[in-house]
Amino acid sequence: MPTGLGRRRLMLAGLAAGCGLAPRRAWAGAQVEEPLADSVRSALSAAIAYGAPPKPTFSGIEARLAYLRWLGEMSERLKRQKSETQTRIEFLEAVWYESARSGLEPALVMGLIQVESGFRKYVISSAGARGYMQVMPFWARLIGDGQASRLFHMQTNLRFGCVIMRHYLDIEKGNLYLALGRYNGSRGRPEYPNAVMGARKRWLMPGET
Repeated sequence: MPTGLGRRRLMLAGLAAGCGLAPRRAWAGAQVEEPLADSVRSALSAAIAYGAPPKPTFSGIEARLAYLRWLGEMSERLKRQKSETQTRIEFLEAVWYESARSGLEPALVMGLIQVESGFRKYVISSAGARGYMQVMPFWARLIGDGQASRLFHMQTNLRFGCVIMRHYLDIEKGNLYLALGRYNGSRGRPEYPNAVMGARKRWLMPGET
């Protein structure tokens, strides 16, 4: 992997000390704290605050069947990272829900998680980024309730990550390359966007490009 461009050594941090898991490596994000206009801060805070559990709605039977096909396909592909069926399904349901809610492609979000944390829930980068989508704690202060520990909660982490990615896409006027670089703290450099887009391919459904 490339070095010096946001790559971090990650430590697994369990909810309790002494969990017995060895440190692993992943490519952690380090979003840069930037000033937010009041209107943007309010919009992002509102997007984060909605606390209902993932409950997908569908426009019709075909949309529901497409979702169920996606869930089954992704569950098979994710078995190596998450062996327990219920945990895996709950994770995928939350990924799909939060992706759709933020207007993001699920395959992109899965690719981002793969690169950022390797699908590990309790990881902290040397820069302090946390959880599946490696969210920096300052986001909890800027648009959340200030409790950075909540970034280890699955749905909370996925929601923050997806809302932040959507925010960066809006800032970059839809330019995914620049938005991904901003997410990682390496805007304008190719290694991280290329890594995420490469990982994204693994999570596309048959026939998608």
